[in-house]
Amino acid sequence: MRWEGVYVAGTGVWLGEPESAEAALESGAYDAEQHAADDIVSVSVADASVAPPDMAVHAATTALKRSGLDASDVKLLIHSGIWFQGVEMWPAASYVAGHALGRGVLAYGLDQECNGGLGALAIAARQVAAGAGTSAAVVTTADRFGAPMVRRWSSEPGFVYGDGGTALLLSARNGFARLLSTASGSDNSLEAVVRGPELRPLPSGEPLDLLGRVGHYIRTNGSAREATERVAEVMNSVVDTALADAGIGRDDVTRVVPLASGRSRMEWQVPQMLGMPLERSTWEFARTVGHLGAGDQIAGLNDLVERRELSPGDRVLLVGGGSGFSCTCAVLEMTTAPDWEPWRPRE
Repeated sequence: MRWEGVYVAGTGVWLGEPESAEAALESGAYDAEQHAADDIVSVSVADASVAPPDMAVHAATTALKRSGLDASDVKLLIHSGIWFQGVEMWPAASYVAGHALGRGVLAYGLDQECNGGLGALAIAARQVAAGAGTSAAVVTTADRFGAPMVRRWSSEPGFVYGDGGTALLLSARNGFARLLSTASGSDNSLEAVVRGPELRPLPSGEPLDLLGRVGHYIRTNGSAREATERVAEVMNSVVDTALADAGIGRDDVTRVVPLASGRSRMEWQVPQMLGMPLERSTWEFARTVGHLGAGDQIAGLNDLVERRELSPGDRVLLVGGGSGFSCTCAVLEMTTAPDWEPWRPRE
């Protein structure tokens, strides 16, 4: 869908301290062969006292401040996460909205695994486009992947999980980038890839075992190749639609922000599938913070802006994807180059 009059007015992140891959190798938490394939430097690890919704509050507060808008302008907040949000049977989105924006802001949670952040962006864009000229909406994500329930270095080969919160504010008034288009697609039969052998009536209380679930799918379906090809088919279709609606081609994309994976998977995502050089992606950032659940694309965009790597007229392609399988893409065009101080110093 092509958008008119929808802008990205602010972004923000909250990241933990970097934990090095070398330390994980020495402790035995990270397999040496997997590290060779991933080429990960470090991941963001939150202090044990910080719950995910508070990360999102910090990120949303930053995005609002950078936007120059008032909290009263924001009519909707959508929050996503892929893991525990602090309390069972509790609306984390309402907490984030209440603490970052105010008690009267409509708040919803969106659960679509790693595609939650961009899926929420597409939904929020509809709200902003349909509202008054001062309408605004905020998308937040947050996750903390703690042991023993999640083994961040080994739960899913090709992905090393990092802790963090992200926020992106859309406005009908103005911003540093125009939202040109969004597009989404899905293949719901692929939920079986990470379902495992059976549905359970209650939580098992066991550590996350995505590798075991994928292994069950391969044993019962014969190969993972067909599933991979179907994922690529959905993603390529969505990318092509988003770019066509934006009126540009792949060669017109200045930077691409994909899921934050290890290098072997990143090369499959960017050079092989999208046909774009890895240097045009946010790989260098991704390999230092890890996979932030539903927040990779917002965090990657935020990093590009903070590092002043984008100029007016540059086009940015955000590519999402989550188990299920669903994919959402967004195309932005920079209108200004914000002079933001990084949220935290980087070497």
